[in-house]
Amino acid sequence: MGRGLTALGLTAGQTVTERQMELVFGQLRHPDADRIERELLDDGADPETARLATVLGQPIEEIERRKATPLLALDFTFRPQASLIVLWALGDDHTRRVIGRAHERAIATALRWLEDEAAQTRWSSGCQRAKALALVVAKWRHFDNRDGFPLLHDHCLVLNRVQRPDGSWYALDTVRLYQHVVAAGTLCTLTMTTEVCEELGLATVPRAVTPGLRPVMEIAGVDQELIDWSATRREQMAPVLERITDEYVKKYKQLPEERGRHGLGWWAAQNTRRAKKTPKPLEQLRAWWRTSAILNFGQAMVDGLLERCRAAGKAIRARVGPRVDTALAAVDVAAVVFTVRDSFARRHVLAEARRHLLETLWGRGFTRGLDDDIADAALSRHSRQVSVLQKGRRAPAPDQLRYTADFALPHRWWIADADAGGKPPRESSLYERARVASLALQNAIRDARILSSARDEAPAANTSTTARTDDDHDQAPPHAVDHPDRDIALSLAQRAAAVQAHQQTAMPEEYLEGRTTDPATWLHTPKYLARLAALTKAAEARGRVITDGPQLKPPTADATDPASQQQHHAPQHDQGRGAGSDR
Repeated sequence: MGRGLTALGLTAGQTVTERQMELVFGQLRHPDADRIERELLDDGADPETARLATVLGQPIEEIERRKATPLLALDFTFRPQASLIVLWALGDDHTRRVIGRAHERAIATALRWLEDEAAQTRWSSGCQRAKALALVVAKWRHFDNRDGFPLLHDHCLVLNRVQRPDGSWYALDTVRLYQHVVAAGTLCTLTMTTEVCEELGLATVPRAVTPGLRPVMEIAGVDQELIDWSATRREQMAPVLERITDEYVKKYKQLPEERGRHGLGWWAAQNTRRAKKTPKPLEQLRAWWRTSAILNFGQAMVDGLLERCRAAGKAIRARVGPRVDTALAAVDVAAVVFTVRDSFARRHVLAEARRHLLETLWGRGFTRGLDDDIADAALSRHSRQVSVLQKGRRAPAPDQLRYTADFALPHRWWIADADAGGKPPRESSLYERARVASLALQNAIRDARILSSARDEAPAANTSTTARTDDDHDQAPPHAVDHPDRDIALSLAQRAAAVQAHQQTAMPEEYLEGRTTDPATWLHTPKYLARLAALTKAAEARGRVITDGPQLKPPTADATDPASQQQHHAPQHDQGRGAGSDR
């Protein structure tokens, strides 16, 4: 795969041979080096010259003479959600073909985006850089995990060499490529999920894997027990990950952030990884998967899996419209990214915009380029640039500029989960704070829209006695609020929402000053933990009175105590979404 195949005399989709892998990814030489070297020797060239003529860029020997380890390639792995893997493994031939085709197209889309937006070549020890629009990629598909259970995923091995316009080969800027891999992964997930849901009539639902962290959008109708059946690696890693996470919390007195979670997850995966087994044909694996699933869950559940998913998808699609309010989406994206990162680049905002579309549309299709529109709106309206351009130094690329948001970081608070089982309250995660900040800002914009709509429509109501038509109501799809390419008639309130000045006035000072949570609702500091403990004891006393009969009157909680209200206002994962009115 990749646009760089032409320079090597290869074509897209061509099978990679063992010798080509040895030459290209093992020696950084031309895939047809044997023939080229033989022809040069026949023309009278000396062996060293003939060999160097087939080398792509700097020879490995020169790198090793400097006591450096040559970086030959990068392995990017793309995989669908667990529920899609279950559908692919247990579904019929048509379902399997649809999911496989969508998986192929999503990977191709992600790699093209990396070529267009992220790929650069570097030389002079990284001091010189240039755009590289052509990657060389070898892709392998794996069907199962090391336990033999279904795990559809593709390994894309990206060659650490790209060609410049003058024909010379240089190394990739691998750091920049890795910086964009999360945005590429979210694009792959969004593209594949949308295509499968649209073609098969399915929908997605959010499922919380870890309390306090972002939910995973899984296919509606695929039971959690089926996901657990296929995710054997997760079951092996769970106790190890829990143990090292507890050790991290005891040492640093806080939950690990995003990078820390990834590091702990990698450590747990490495320490529970079993040796690989001999690969088996896909048809043999599918027969074994089906037999195992029937033995564990019954034939009715396995045979009716797709129909249950379609029934659930039909019910969700009846409530969730194929439209996104880009004004509210920009607020949500800016609030989440800023709260999690403090400062960010466009790639972070773009990745969050793609997550927003996946979480808001629940598998419905969307206008191409809408993720870029949301990211641009979030940066231009709710963020400010913090990168300072200095004279005499190279200006950073537009996607390397750093930003921060125009509102303050929301305070932390403490949460007592309903199923905590007697555990002490935990500190809110950055994602939970981001959701609360986003909800408060979106509510402010909605309030401003209501006032704007009332002001715009009141004069018309006083001067006209004609019956109102459907076009007078704010019922037009808000998909085109900031998307002028759509041919949709907008109401007065929607046109007002598209104006940047209106966005600024929709942000009251109380939100811009950082008061994004209600002090009467949230526990901000640990000093309230004692009150919460007293309330817990009171609740236990009430339970004993109900069980054993009336004895002593249990103490009652003060209705004005903010701790007594805390658990009634815990943020939900689907609160504050732009398409909330469609559900």
